[in-house]
Amino acid sequence: MWTMKSTPRRARPVLAPDESQRPARKRLYLLTVALPVLLFAGVAIAQYGQHPLLDAAANKTVQKYQYSSCEQLWQQRGQPKSQREQEAVNFLRSDPQMRAMFIDKVAAPIANKLFECGMIP
Repeated sequence: MWTMKSTPRRARPVLAPDESQRPARKRLYLLTVALPVLLFAGVAIAQYGQHPLLDAAANKTVQKYQYSSCEQLWQQRGQPKSQREQEAVNFLRSDPQMRAMFIDKVAAPIANKLFECGMIP
């Protein structure tokens, strides 16, 4: 019959990565890491920069609660609101989307302060 002479195969040498491919791989890696971060940051900036008056009102409200003592908050609780505050509340009642954005910005800091002061259980 036929007999074949088997010759051992030579092991292929392990090649080091080509030096010219390293910068391209590094750029690809940086792009895959940086792109989602930049997209997230862009969405966050766009979301919070669209309504400067709403942002200012929310920041003022949060600061009012953060810099007031518990005693001051208890005293202010029963006082009537100013004309400007009443207009802002009426506006927020008429626009559900703006109201949701306002509440999203102020809810946590105000709730924390009211909890610290014993105004909510």
